Amino acid sequence: MQKNTIMTYDFDKIIDRTGTESVKYDLRKDVFGKADVIPMWVADMDFPTADFIRDAIIEKAKTDVYGYTFREDAYFESIVQWIKRHHQWETKKEWMAFTPGIVNAINLAVMGLTNEGDKIIVQPPVYHPFFYAINNHNRTLVQNPLIDTDEGYIMNYDLLEEQAKTAKMLILSNPHNPVGRSWRKEELIRLGEICVNNNVLVFSDEIHCDLVLPAFKHTPFASISEEFAQNSITAHAASKTFNLAGMATSTVIIPNKNLYKKYVDFIHSTEADLGNIFGKIATKAAMENGDEWHSQLIDYLNDNIRFAIDFIHKEMPKIRVHNPEATYMIWLNFKDYEISDDELNRKMVFEAGLGLNSGHIFGKEGECCMRMNLACPRSVVMKALKQMKNVF
Repeated sequence: MQKNTIMTYDFDKIIDRTGTESVKYDLRKDVFGKADVIPMWVADMDFPTADFIRDAIIEKAKTDVYGYTFREDAYFESIVQWIKRHHQWETKKEWMAFTPGIVNAINLAVMGLTNEGDKIIVQPPVYHPFFYAINNHNRTLVQNPLIDTDEGYIMNYDLLEEQAKTAKMLILSNPHNPVGRSWRKEELIRLGEICVNNNVLVFSDEIHCDLVLPAFKHTPFASISEEFAQNSITAHAASKTFNLAGMATSTVIIPNKNLYKKYVDFIHSTEADLGNIFGKIATKAAMENGDEWHSQLIDYLNDNIRFAIDFIHKEMPKIRVHNPEATYMIWLNFKDYEISDDELNRKMVFEAGLGLNSGHIFGKEGECCMRMNLACPRSVVMKALKQMKNVF
């Protein structure tokens, strides 16, 4: 249940994460060739973990034995209620299954529900593990690039109509990472109808669904119609919203009973369904007690994003940046500088002193672009943008 006392959470607090085995901080030298860059790459946040999550983990840690555990009905029910409150989608715990992270869930779906050589569609520039999940398992990657317009990125439905005729699966980023689109219901309907008509299974990665910014709304793909629900797998996790990536805990939602059985049987066969003792505790605490923290987080992230985009428009107008509708990243386009991707990366790291994600990892459409993570205290955002301005 929600706590009655409303507290103000401090997102301005600076936390030194160096020396904590943090991928984002402690691998800077390995990734960028320079350790003293401001890390704004890996999609985790630099804010303190919410008190109610820490308290729940600490309480569990007091138990004397850390043996095998299972996820009780109350765990899944907390997710059911969160999705109902925040996205008005009536799910059932019987549709849900555990996976140790959404990237794992995608790989399991590719391995368990498709065959070698099957064609799988993605929409680049897109989260790069999608590519690996297809290529590493000897499936055929089919790219349906988004179209970059002055108003933002849109889907290429005409191309999708042709590609879907021979495809087995489409991996949807909803909301889209890295371009920050929160797909409208009508956009998803058109995509979904193409997939249903061609018997293409939709795997909807909705890990950023709870990071939709004010004035926009997330539409769960499977909530649109029974037809879409029966032809899809939805992946949900608290890991981005509550900064719990290290807990390796996520949920797949599969209303189709036959598809659910096939997928869950495959998970069991790999023994990937055990999880860890603290992941379920952290997730349940977030789902049951996180509404107020989440609300304040969204306001803070939105202010960070508005500040960054205003600064870029004013001080670095050659950088093209669309207003994101979701996620805590912004997608920066440096193509007007007419420099190579390698030179862009060199300048960003060794002159600006910033560690951002290079856009080319999201597909060739991301060349000369960069993804910038703004889930950090405002003072860090300001410092980073000033350093960028000195170079660009």
